[in-house]
Amino acid sequence: MAKRPKQSEKEILEQDRVALENAETQPEIAKEMSELGFDSEKISEGKGIHAETSKKYDFNKQEDDETSEAHDVFEKKCDEMYNIFTLHWKKAKAVFLKDPVTADKLAITGAKPRNYINWMETMKKFYSVATSDIDIQTKLARLKVSVKELKQAQKKISEIEKARAEYLREEGESQDATKQKDAAFKKLEDWMREFWAVARIALEDRPQLLESLGKVVRS
Repeated sequence: MAKRPKQSEKEILEQDRVALENAETQPEIAKEMSELGFDSEKISEGKGIHAETSKKYDFNKQEDDETSEAHDVFEKKCDEMYNIFTLHWKKAKAVFLKDPVTADKLAITGAKPRNYINWMETMKKFYSVATSDIDIQTKLARLKVSVKELKQAQKKISEIEKARAEYLREEGESQDATKQKDAAFKKLEDWMREFWAVARIALEDRPQLLESLGKVVRS
């Protein structure tokens, strides 16, 4: 026997909204539920919990979107800088192929690092040295690497660091929002569990009314 697909959070919110609304506005349901303790005041309590959960859900979605946007900005800046530095790296290696001392100063010996932290450290050293050494600038100019290019690349490194900090901040806020949203859904679930238990008892002989709350009744 196939299992029923798990409801999404959005579907849960909509089902609970319909159930609470109809339990309050449908006279026959309201009467039966009220007799078992779920009067208008009790239903209002549930609607308040539902409203707070919806608010936390929407806020979490917003934070997730902002995190995704910040990550895209960070990734694009990294990709752009990767291409720039790769070209400068290759040209510098060619220029200082027979000058291991300068190559070491520029941190271009060996393979280009892949790890983010090492990659950033290598680029910082390369551009810091290249933008402050006239002799290196003169030699790099032979392969059409201008001082302006070097300084622009150095500026882009700062932009990457700023974009990463923004992304990590957004990610932290998103994780916190998720935690708050999950707690809100747990509270709503606990409340609605009692609601449905009482509704099944109150409307046991009137399954059509139970279905009007959004709960499918098997025949």
